[in-house]
Amino acid sequence: MEPKSTEAEIASYVGKLLRDNFGKGPSSVYVSIQEPYITIYFRDFLAPMERVLVDQKEDMRVEETRDLLMQGLLPEIKASLRVMGNLEIESFYHDWSLQNRTGIILGVMKDVENAEEDGLGEYHGKERVHEEIVRISKLAEKAPECVDSCMLNERTLVVLRDGILVRIEKELIRSGFEEELKLTKRRLEKGLLHDNQFESILSTKVQDIFVDWDFNLDKSYITIIIKPN
Repeated sequence: MEPKSTEAEIASYVGKLLRDNFGKGPSSVYVSIQEPYITIYFRDFLAPMERVLVDQKEDMRVEETRDLLMQGLLPEIKASLRVMGNLEIESFYHDWSLQNRTGIILGVMKDVENAEEDGLGEYHGKERVHEEIVRISKLAEKAPECVDSCMLNERTLVVLRDGILVRIEKELIRSGFEEELKLTKRRLEKGLLHDNQFESILSTKVQDIFVDWDFNLDKSYITIIIKPN
């Protein structure tokens, strides 16, 4: 099957899945596949009940509910990607921008460690992007032990951070406060990420920034959606 038709099929499937489970689906879904990653970016995605909560400044309640729903949906998405695109996904990361009514699912393919250890490819401004990521990470917790990134396509930049958790965060995770920590870190880091130099480094407008973590692996992915030049 041609990659384009695979991407279109995945986009249609994810749109329907979200509609069936959230009561409202996104108006558009964009799928990009480039080993070792797949991104599924959706726009205009906010259910009527969620809109009421967002208007009442209850964003974290909406995010917590969505995170719980996604835990149930991701195994199904994983199995469907294997069937539709012969894609073996090792792990998923996801995040939302309720104000922009957008969201992202990032799939990391199996055997990703080899690809990431070999480096993720060059693009203009990569070194300066990494410097900015380290600066922001220091403000939020500590400098990552490792940073790498790749331009998946002309509008999607994926950044990997390894080794960012501090001891108090590891203790909170051990004590069972994983979701509370994720919601708090999401708000803190995204506030810092939006107050950044990415637009001047990449010479284009940043439309969305998403971030998620795998606390067990002490790993984080940031996905930056930019306006194509």
